Amino acid sequence: MKTKRETIWITGASSGLGRELALAAARRGAHVVLLARNEKRLNEVKAEVEALGGSADAFPLDVSDLSTTETRIPHIMKEVGGIDVLINNAGFGKFAELTDTPVETIEEMFAVNVTGLMTFTKAVLPFMLEANRGHIINIASQAGKLATAKASVYAATKHAVLGFTNAMRLELSETNIKVSAVNPGPIKTPFFTRADEHGSYLAKIDKWILKPEEVAKATLQLLDKPKRERNLPGWMNWGAVAYQLMPGFIEKIAGKQFRQK
Repeated sequence: MKTKRETIWITGASSGLGRELALAAARRGAHVVLLARNEKRLNEVKAEVEALGGSADAFPLDVSDLSTTETRIPHIMKEVGGIDVLINNAGFGKFAELTDTPVETIEEMFAVNVTGLMTFTKAVLPFMLEANRGHIINIASQAGKLATAKASVYAATKHAVLGFTNAMRLELSETNIKVSAVNPGPIKTPFFTRADEHGSYLAKIDKWILKPEEVAKATLQLLDKPKRERNLPGWMNWGAVAYQLMPGFIEKIAGKQFRQK
């Protein structure tokens, strides 16, 4: 465990994986900057961090509100005193056939999962560049590597996150700023409250769903041992690799699994 006091910013920090990341960061000894739309839940997470003996600041912020993000980041930066790590965690999904997905939902998903992530990163990056240090961790998904039925829009957003992450890694290769992606499979969080309203998909995958505290721990391990990607669980990533090599064959033998939603 590091003794250096890091400042770790986490978007989507009010529940689910974001909350677990905040608690894990507090146990690490970091100062945690919590960002999310729901101010009440954000303050509850702040209290949990402080109950662990950690320190945190909470700022209600909607990453999809692009103009607000750009104007508020300098003020938040001044108040908290800097940034060492940015974990872009905010995001949501909605599982449905494309024909059953309202255009408004498509726009909202891209606004949060993609445009919001990019805009937030762009807003904090000058501060990292000035210090010539930092680590950007984007929470993507195995869906960004292997798309499945009823997740066309969600998978498209996560494909975009992975493309953005890889490009940013190249853009920053001559700096001391690291860029990583975390690609988890399904995690047992409130994500499914909206993504899978009827709970049918969640019931099918319950035996191998990831625990959020395990994903949070694996994510923060990147700070000590940086890698370009962290894939969870490993066996699911091998499936994605096989799909890239033999897409037609994999769809033929595993097509039923790809349509579980």
